[in-house]
Amino acid sequence: MSTTLRELLVAERESEASFLLDLKLSENLDKEELTKSSEFITLEPATIVDNSFEESEPSYSSVKEVLKTAEESPFSSDLKCKKLSKISSDLKIELVTLTDLIKEPSATLEKVIAKSVEKCEAEGEATVSEESAVITSREVVGGRTTEKDEATVSVQINECVSDNAKSTALTLKQCPSVGVKLDVSDLNIFQRLNGGGLLLSPESCTMVDEAWERLSKSYVYFKGKPVGTLAAMDTSADALNYNQHLTRKFQKIFASLKSAYLEYFAELLKFQKDRKFDLCIVYYMYQLDSLKTPQVFVRDFVPSGLACLMKEPPEPEIVRNFLLKTLHLQGLEKRVDNFTLGEGVLPASFKVLYDSDQEKETLLVDFGASAIGRVAPVDSGFWWIILLRSYIKRTRDYALLDRPEVQKGMKLILKLCLSDGFDTFPTLLCADGCSMIDRRMGIYGYPIEIQALFYFALRCAKQMLKPERDGKEFIERIEKRIAALSYHIQTYYWLDFTQLNNIYRYKTEEYSHTAVNKFNVIPESIPDWVFDFMPLRGGYLIGNVSPARMDFRWFLVGNCIAILSSLVTPAQATAIMDLVEERWEDLIGEMPLKITYPALEGHEWRAVTGFDPKNTRWSYHNGGSWPVLLWLLSAACIKVGRPQIAKRAIELAEQRLSKDGWPEYYDGKTGRYVGKQARKYQTWSIAGYLVAKMMVENPSNLLLISLEEDKKIAKSRIVRSNSSSF
Repeated sequence: MSTTLRELLVAERESEASFLLDLKLSENLDKEELTKSSEFITLEPATIVDNSFEESEPSYSSVKEVLKTAEESPFSSDLKCKKLSKISSDLKIELVTLTDLIKEPSATLEKVIAKSVEKCEAEGEATVSEESAVITSREVVGGRTTEKDEATVSVQINECVSDNAKSTALTLKQCPSVGVKLDVSDLNIFQRLNGGGLLLSPESCTMVDEAWERLSKSYVYFKGKPVGTLAAMDTSADALNYNQHLTRKFQKIFASLKSAYLEYFAELLKFQKDRKFDLCIVYYMYQLDSLKTPQVFVRDFVPSGLACLMKEPPEPEIVRNFLLKTLHLQGLEKRVDNFTLGEGVLPASFKVLYDSDQEKETLLVDFGASAIGRVAPVDSGFWWIILLRSYIKRTRDYALLDRPEVQKGMKLILKLCLSDGFDTFPTLLCADGCSMIDRRMGIYGYPIEIQALFYFALRCAKQMLKPERDGKEFIERIEKRIAALSYHIQTYYWLDFTQLNNIYRYKTEEYSHTAVNKFNVIPESIPDWVFDFMPLRGGYLIGNVSPARMDFRWFLVGNCIAILSSLVTPAQATAIMDLVEERWEDLIGEMPLKITYPALEGHEWRAVTGFDPKNTRWSYHNGGSWPVLLWLLSAACIKVGRPQIAKRAIELAEQRLSKDGWPEYYDGKTGRYVGKQARKYQTWSIAGYLVAKMMVENPSNLLLISLEEDKKIAKSRIVRSNSSSF
């Protein structure tokens, strides 16, 4: 195979030297190196030597014209030349028609690779070739050639790729705003693509090293500076639903790029006979398919930011840039249809768009208008404040904290939450889908996740606000609110065996101020599963409390944040850890960790989710298992003094997480199966593992994400009357 490939390359150069890409072997290549396990032929960057290609570029107004040109070229008959067939056979790559590629490039590409994989597996081969080659060309964008960005395709052997399987890789170039070359590796397992494009060397095959390398490759850049991380790097899947929305301006740019690529294909069809044209098409169509706008989610970036801060030495630049950039976006006008959102709302996400005509980058911001339920993210502002404190605590960058815009940003967020209204509770009223659970799951009202984050953000803001001007007033309002909020959560959200028994015996229709059943909860509304789930030792904060309604489901995020922020008492924090140990099979299972328990099923699922096909039982938000939550559990365990729980959960995740391709979530009652619609190489799954690992190895990292109990708050709590004691 190696001899055939080299002969073809030499033959092409000799016969088409005046028009072909200038492919030549590297002068520094030592022939003896070809015998090594990681050998590959390196070809120098190519140039197009015929000036007529640039001076008289054909103009095509439609796909039909491109196809017509292709039919008239000597490279017709659906690209089925004899020599091409032989080349494709040698490379184990299926032939593909230009018509199919133009009609459906992404799907056709997957079919091409899938067929090639089947052929290799049928012949019992682990790699595409015994030798690898690099084929380079100048990239044509919008009718112009760019010299600084050289497009690259490589077929390369690598002995160690996480699962120690031999693999083949195509190294490709991503769009300018993403700090990663998409290495489409491991063609034999194309669905995994070996990490959405990361080719690991044998020396870096440990899971931690792999995670760090993948995290660094997920960086998103704006004007040359890292401002966040991609949500996922799954190049084997279709475009993420949140990457399919493009502005009209970018759609026009995208169409121009596609047109430019098609024009270039037509030129190749005219002049490049007997060429490995199928491989060229695979490359260019992959380029086209990879032109998606890199998107940064505020919520998703938090574990990535913490990982960068906990790293030794730390990498705080990306966190600082993220904080300032999202703060700048807060000042933009926020409109959903004809309604203007509050001034303090932070975005759910932002995208980096590249305008090839003006050669500059811009940001497209989403404040909830593009979300599944068109709901503004209540948690974004809270996470921003929490991450700001972590950054200041790690870097001691007090100059950033003292900046007027940073102080103003915190106050605008607090103003939204502390405004006066008709509320009789200190908790924050929210719509369904306003947090990590961003779909309809019955968490409307006063969900524990939002209340815990609210409390955490209030305490962090209290530490960072300056008393000058109106800062003192905000601090006083915070102190009053957190005292009332901690009492409310500890009293009415807490559930253990004793409290469950008391609710079971509640009387209803009590109108007096001495009423025990203050929310008029009907005992018959207690679901049957709670009685079996509740152990004699342990307890937790239930999901929601509002008039005549208690959501008894377990939500991990709310309970862990309550521990980290000291929203619960030390005794309650210990009881939560007791519950995790007692119900390990239910809450941890085969893959950490259940985001909620139990799953909604049958009529309840239909009524609560509205027949949501993504939130079926034991999937996604409805009882799915999320590896990203490892960092929250680990932090809570360490704070309570139960690091062995965190270690056990991490060891469980390490058995499969990397081998499965770092999926977003797992399905099944025990989390056995990779999620039905889970994206692979999810960045926060990677970052969550790293943060958990670093906290277990160095518990002092906990200080970045934890607050001790405020004695002043504890003393000021209202003492309950005997008539309302449980």
